[in-house]
Formats: sequence, C-alpha cells, structure tokens
Amino acid sequence: MNVGMNHTKTVSRSIVLSLGYLLITFCFPALLSCNTGTSSESESTTEVHEEEETSMVEFTGSQLKNAGIELSTVQTKQISGTIRVNGVLDVPPQQLVSISAPLGGFLKNTTLLQGTRVRKGQVVATIENLDFIQMQQDYLEAKSEFELARADYERQQQLASENVNSNKVLQQSKAKFTTWQAKFNGLAEKLKVLNINAASVSEGDMTSSINLYSPINGYVTEVNVNIGKFVSPTDVLFEIVDTEHLHAELIIFEKDVRKLRIGQKVRFTLANETKERMATVYLIGREIGNDRTIQIHCHIDQEDKELLPGMYLKAAVETGGAEVPALPEEAIIDFQGKKYIFIVTTDERHIQEKKDHTPKGSGNRQDSDETQFTMYEVQVGASELGFTEVMVPENFDFQSKVAVKGAYALLSKMKNSEEEEGHH
Repeated sequence: MNVGMNHTKTVSRSIVLSLGYLLITFCFPALLSCNTGTSSESESTTEVHEEEETSMVEFTGSQLKNAGIELSTVQTKQISGTIRVNGVLDVPPQQLVSISAPLGGFLKNTTLLQGTRVRKGQVVATIENLDFIQMQQDYLEAKSEFELARADYERQQQLASENVNSNKVLQQSKAKFTTWQAKFNGLAEKLKVLNINAASVSEGDMTSSINLYSPINGYVTEVNVNIGKFVSPTDVLFEIVDTEHLHAELIIFEKDVRKLRIGQKVRFTLANETKERMATVYLIGREIGNDRTIQIHCHIDQEDKELLPGMYLKAAVETGGAEVPALPEEAIIDFQGKKYIFIVTTDERHIQEKKDHTPKGSGNRQDSDETQFTMYEVQVGASELGFTEVMVPENFDFQSKVAVKGAYALLSKMKNSEEEEGHH
C-alpha cells in the first residue's frame, strides 16, 4: 500500500515539474519581449528628454553677473536694405592728364618725380628740337608774304574802283592774299600749341626749345622719361592726377539694378581700414557688361586729399528703410551654419521648485535662483549701426527677455554640459 502511494507521489511530482518547464519555456520570451518594449520606450523617452535639454541651459545670478550677460527684448528698428558691392576709387577724365610733346624732341630738363605736387601753369619739362627753329622761320616768311599780299590786294581794290585794272588781276591778287593769310594763321596757331610766343619771334627772338606746362593742380603719378631721351608726340611723358575730386566706381550685378536710384546713400570702407565713409549715387551705367554687371558713379560726400586713385573698397548701397524687429549683433550667434538667440524661459513653478530644494542657510540665496535659457533659431536680414533684423514667427512673444550680451557664454556652458552628460 505504501509502495503504491509513493509511486503515485513520484508521478505527480514529475507532472508538476514538466508543467513548470513548459510555462517557463512559453512565458519567458513573452516576458523578454515585454521588457524589451519597455526598455525601448524608456530609451525613446530619454532621447526626447535629452533632445529637449540640449537647447536649454541654466545660469545662477552670480554666473550671469560674472559672464557679463545682459537681457533685453526684441526692439523695432528702422534698418535700411542694402546691396553689398565692391569697387575702386577713381577720378573723372578731366582730372587725369597725360603730358606729351606736341611735335616730339629731346627731353632737355625736368624735375618731376612720382608723387611730386604740381600747380596749374607750372613748367614740368623742357623739350628741344631743331625743327622748332624751322617752324619759326616759316612763320616769319609767311608773315612777310602775307603783309605783302595784303598790301597788293588793297591796292588792286583801289585801282578796280577807278576802272584802271581788270577783274582778273584783282582776283589773282585776292587769291594770293587769301593763301598767305591761311599759311600765316596756321603757323601762328602751331607756335601757340608749342608755347612759343609769336610776338617774340616777330622781333627776331627764336628758340630751339619749348616748355611743357601742367594744365591742372595735382600730383604726378607716372614719369616715363629721362633727360636726353627722344620722345614722339604719341609718347606719354607724365601723368598728373587731381585727387581733390575722387569718386567711387562700384560694380553692381544685373539682379540689383532695379533697386538703384540717383541720390541713394553709399557707405564704404577702404581695404585695411575700419573708418566708414559716405558717398552719393550720381550716375548709373546704361550698359550691362559681359559679366552681367554695370558700373555706378558715386560722389564722395567729404573729400579727402590723402586718398589715391585705384584704392579698392567695399560698399553698401542703401536701397530704402523699414521698421523691422531687430536685436544687437552680439545677441545673435552662429552655430553649425545657423543663427540662434537665447531666450529666457524660466517660469514661476521652476523658480519655486529650485527654492524648495535649496536648504535654508545654504549660502547666497541668489545662486538658488537659476535663470533658464532656451536656444532659439532665427532667420536674419540686413544689419545697420550694430543691429540686425530678425525674422520671428507670428506667435513670438515680444516681451520675452533675450540675452543681448554674453550669448556665446551661454552656448559654451550648454555644450560643456552636454559633453559631461555624455561621459556619464
């Protein structure tokens, strides 16, 4: 009897163990699946939480003070639309003079060097040529023949009025007089071009050299000759520039031409110079070049004698202004190719939670009042006088406080906090 009962207990125990193994075999994968799902959800929640935290940073009162962070709101400013262009300083054609010898010759004398200041009417060089003497001789001969032909023509007119001579003789006398008159006047003009005094030549004072004079006030920019060199009429001996009337020549792309108007203001700076100068659009080119650009001519508002032609410049042509939301340039940071600002997003509940978790008598109460900032992406527009236009959504709260100074300190702490969390 006992043996039968023991056998029955052994069988029952085997059945229970078998059922237990079956339950473990079928339920464990399900439990594992459930745990995996929970873990995924937890990781997903953690990622979202971390993503939310990556754009936020907190500073205590003392940290704000030490970092020099200042707060303000988005302001409304009138910022002009501008066209950014390049250009050079240049002079009008009438202010740039090339000096040449009218009939050529040998350079006898000059004292000019590059940079020499010259006055209008000042002698800049002396040219010597024996042909000058021949021209003066021709002038004296033409003058003599002209006076003789004039006297004969006047006599023939008198005789013709008395019917003493024929019309043919009168006409021949007139033709001779007209021919010598033309020669005489032509040679007189040539002497004038050569700066030879015809009156002195008539008195017998002839010269083999002539003086070249500066037609304007200015500075010598090129000296292409030396004493003793023979120069032809096509050679440029010197170039003189009057720098008192420089202008800015700007290169404008075709797409911006319609924005240009006569009288628009231009702000420009020279290379390696921070001083900003002003000019005014005076002329707009009427032909588009092969590179799809045109040139505009701008008069400089305040002339500077120290400026030189050919200096490169960067300019901004003001095309009109409008009232737009704007922030100081320091408030906008450039991070990973995008523009951001830091907005204060601390609410009353967040402040109270910090105070509740701060032990009494733990030190400076100001450090328990942390200010929370959120990095906010914005689009920017034109800049002027230290302010930049910011494009914000329609639902943006313009009463929100923005870090207008120390924004990069906030970015630095935010990035450092992320790195520390990543190490943990």
